Amino acid sequence: MRSQLWTEDHAHHYDERHGDRFDETVLGPTVRFLNELAAEAADGHGPQVLELAIGTGRVAVPLRRRGVAVAGIERSEPMVAKLREKVSADEIPVTVGDMSTATAPPPGPGGFHLVYLVYNTITNLLTQDAQVDCFVNAARHLRPGGNFVIENVVPDLRRLPPGQDAVPFDLSDDHVGFDTIDTVSQRLTSHHVRRFDGDAWTRSASEHRYVWPSELDLMARIAGMEPVVRVADWNGSPFDETSGSAVSVWRLLD
Repeated sequence: MRSQLWTEDHAHHYDERHGDRFDETVLGPTVRFLNELAAEAADGHGPQVLELAIGTGRVAVPLRRRGVAVAGIERSEPMVAKLREKVSADEIPVTVGDMSTATAPPPGPGGFHLVYLVYNTITNLLTQDAQVDCFVNAARHLRPGGNFVIENVVPDLRRLPPGQDAVPFDLSDDHVGFDTIDTVSQRLTSHHVRRFDGDAWTRSASEHRYVWPSELDLMARIAGMEPVVRVADWNGSPFDETSGSAVSVWRLLD
């Protein structure tokens, strides 16, 4: 299996389960960062932007409302169906397919000023080859000088004691979350136990391949891109050894 596929249950509950990501303190800086980067690359023309793994449109919809032309690629048809409850295909066209290989709607290959991939979604591709292919596909869709952006968690393996393969990341009244990690394959399974409707609990899990910032830089180089900037978050905080996440930008060489 090359990638994690989000099911109808994931799509139905996605916005609710990730409600904190819709908060203006998170979403506002994300949209501003991408909008400014797209406008800079477009150099006075109308920016054309592509979101890989567009999902339910958490980022794409507010970006489109700023007047930016946004298209998407999304493998999960249920996620696209949820997006369609918010905007029409005329407003945000989407190709249903694997983000590492699929061709985006018009303007298509070579037509975008910005391609972006947010909220750790590069880890949904479960092999290194698939992740490299994603970079190559992003480069294929960019205009020369266009930018590729990835938001991704920095693996915190320092929290993993020797001989242990599970690390908790949340323990609250309505949610228990922990990751199980295989450091050889860089495979991670994120486990969630959630309470809904009083005392009813549900369990779910998602598969990921975690990836290091330096590894992403090498993938970008393979795809013909050069690094522009890496910051810790969408507000532009400096990236250092304590950062738990990274927002990285690469530019397609002319």
